Amino acid sequence: MSLDLILRIGTKLILPFILLFALYVQLHGDYGPGGGFQAGVIAAGMVILLAITFGHDAAQRIAPQAVVEKMVPLGVLIFAGTGLIGVIRGRNFLDYSVLGASAPHARELGILIVEAGVLVTVTGTMISLFYAFVERGR
Repeated sequence: MSLDLILRIGTKLILPFILLFALYVQLHGDYGPGGGFQAGVIAAGMVILLAITFGHDAAQRIAPQAVVEKMVPLGVLIFAGTGLIGVIRGRNFLDYSVLGASAPHARELGILIVEAGVLVTVTGTMISLFYAFVERGR
């Protein structure tokens, strides 16, 4: 089918740009709209597009289900661990001043780490939901 070929080639061409856009949204989240949640959904959308175009097995090779299932608690651990550093050092939860950098840089570093945790959790959750729906239909 000629349309299938066009779809596959178009998907191969656009997938790297989707990932690049997800990273842009993640890193730009400190300065404007965006952040971990939006970037996580975009990254998961990339895997879902891959699965729709090339099949579930192709997506499983890129993002195996065992890895995806570990991403959800890992992201929560990154988020909570960043907050607990402040508590352990006698400050408030998510007090970024204890991260060792100067005041404005510590805040930026803390937000970047927390947003990375959100990215990992949201990406893992969205892909897990998609895999669950795919497995249910088999």
